[in-house]
Amino acid sequence: MGKVMKKITCFLVFSFCFLPLFVSAQKAADPIIFEVGGKPIYKSQFMREFLRSIGKDPAAAPTACTYEKRKALEDYVQLYVNFQAKLADAYALGYDTLPSLKRELASYRDELAAPYLIDSLTMQNLLHEAYERNHYVLHAAHVLVPCTETALPADTAKAYQRAMELYNRAVIGEDFYHIAQEEMRQQRATHMDPEIREKANQVNPTEGDLGCFTVFDMIYAFESAAYSMQPGEVSKPVRTRYGYHVIKLFGRYPYYGKAQLAHIWVPDSDPNAKGKINSAYEHLQQGEDFGKVARNHSGDRNSATNGGLMPELSCNQLPPAYVAAVSAGLQEGEYTEPFHTAYGWHIVKLIKQETIPPFESMVPYYKSRMTRGERSTRPQHIFAEQCKARYNFVDFTKQKTSKKRNAPYAASLAAVRSVITDSIFSAIFHYDSMQITDMRPLFQIGDKQYNSRQLARYIYKNKKVRQLCDLDVFVEERYKEFIEAKVLEYADNHLEQDNAEFASLLEEYRHGLMIFAYNDKMVWSRALRDSAGFADFYAKASVTHNIDDTNDAVYFWDERARVGILTVADSACLAPEKAVKILTKGLKKGADLSEFKSSLMAKVNAKKCTAEEPVSIDAQTVEKGRQDLLQPAEWRMGVYTRPQGKGYRCLVVQQMLEPCPKSAIEARGYYLNDYQNYLEQEVLSQLRKKYNVVIHQDVVDEITY
Repeated sequence: MGKVMKKITCFLVFSFCFLPLFVSAQKAADPIIFEVGGKPIYKSQFMREFLRSIGKDPAAAPTACTYEKRKALEDYVQLYVNFQAKLADAYALGYDTLPSLKRELASYRDELAAPYLIDSLTMQNLLHEAYERNHYVLHAAHVLVPCTETALPADTAKAYQRAMELYNRAVIGEDFYHIAQEEMRQQRATHMDPEIREKANQVNPTEGDLGCFTVFDMIYAFESAAYSMQPGEVSKPVRTRYGYHVIKLFGRYPYYGKAQLAHIWVPDSDPNAKGKINSAYEHLQQGEDFGKVARNHSGDRNSATNGGLMPELSCNQLPPAYVAAVSAGLQEGEYTEPFHTAYGWHIVKLIKQETIPPFESMVPYYKSRMTRGERSTRPQHIFAEQCKARYNFVDFTKQKTSKKRNAPYAASLAAVRSVITDSIFSAIFHYDSMQITDMRPLFQIGDKQYNSRQLARYIYKNKKVRQLCDLDVFVEERYKEFIEAKVLEYADNHLEQDNAEFASLLEEYRHGLMIFAYNDKMVWSRALRDSAGFADFYAKASVTHNIDDTNDAVYFWDERARVGILTVADSACLAPEKAVKILTKGLKKGADLSEFKSSLMAKVNAKKCTAEEPVSIDAQTVEKGRQDLLQPAEWRMGVYTRPQGKGYRCLVVQQMLEPCPKSAIEARGYYLNDYQNYLEQEVLSQLRKKYNVVIHQDVVDEITY
């Protein structure tokens, strides 16, 4: 025992001897850069914020020091100290507890939390997948065997079996369009709607052809299956919410974005279609203008009159043959050889085409398209599954009370199923919660348990008009939705404590709102309310400005002119020359604007004047260099005319004003801004003293970036 104690004693002595060295090493690695109210701010925290403010990667190596870089650092030190001092005072004054701030932060929180409640890796993979697929256009056809998502297992199996029969016929080489036509006839012939049954034989020669499409044009499961195929390949049945699809891929082409094309088309209904298209091609080969040839030979009269020019169209708006022609390497200004389609003979010229922007530019567009469907929910589904493992999810409906074979489940959906009726599908469902007496928990997430009454309430609140289906299947599907909703709700409620990055981001928003409210009360609104303080500030500040200093120009009026504007509605009422003489005479006598109007009205020829207001008046004071009313040669007292419609305007320069200081009202915006800056500096000076701000300049001086 004595030897053991000696070893422990030696270890403790050794540890305490080296503890100061360890602490010293820690301090050296991350020294305190400044202190506010006794709270240390470490260099690492400051540098993280500083580098982010200038958009520099923290991992990037430091570069040579310059005066500009040093000044930027020193300026940010002062800004950050000021921010921390205000924040300390805002906390001391209880700004973090303001109800208005809490409400605003809560509204921001929902938006900020959204990216943290999905699996970000899955989202990134989906975005990159979309971008990769976006570089290709597919041409495909399909046969659909309808089957709803909530169909009974027997009906689902029957639909799948039928789809497999169609697939087997397609893979041995039977014409795909023929298979699609036959299936469509059969589906229409057996349909419940008599109007649809009557159309059983009205099918397309290219039944099931989808034309060309790219990413987001089809439901995600269908799109994924199609993009995994090679031209000529037929897929096994692909399940979507519509049923089972058998897909045949006809073509896969490089995608160019929207393209503008011109074409020459001769329909097969023309008995000499091939001869006409060959004649058109010969004219082109001889150097004749494409537009002229299109006008003379094309059967598309809508575009022929415009030289064959078609509107700018995306791939799914063009015939697949046109897409194939453009994707085959056709350059802008080039045209194809004649080719034949089901519509006739064609020559296509590429006028211009787009290219797909870089990935980063496309991300906002992809995210806007990923708001619905499986692609949008997959990152959330995966995140929910991760949360189940993280928070020890238990589904008691899948747990047995005994290890014995065929032992009963510990909980059941039977209680909920017993109150659900077919009225749920027409959204008129009502129930009595007291009918549900089985209060055993259905599942647990973390420390939260949920029972049958809560599931029934969820189903009731989310009722909507739906397609009829088996009620057992319906309840099971709603149960899965309920589980995911509550798992995500639990994760959301624990986001701050479980995700340091989100907690830091939310704290940043909280601090931003607090500082905004603090500045508003202490500086901005205070400056607006304090009329006496503003008047005193103006009296002191206005005498410090110099009219000859260009930096002070906003506080002074330059030379100005007071201009009376008299508008004569119709020259027939009073000739311009006569008006100028009258006004010039009045100007010499010092007449005012109303006297000018009276003088003109006295000379208005009432017989010739039909205007409701023959003479109207206005007045402006304009500043030299900041007006367009007077020409440079008119910058003196006098009368000047401007034609205006049937009449004219007379500009009477009544007075020239010398440069002078602006009054507090005239320069209120500038002086108010200065007063706010003054109050800001006053507040900061007080805060630095109040919170004993200490800047460790030696640490600042050693910073390189």
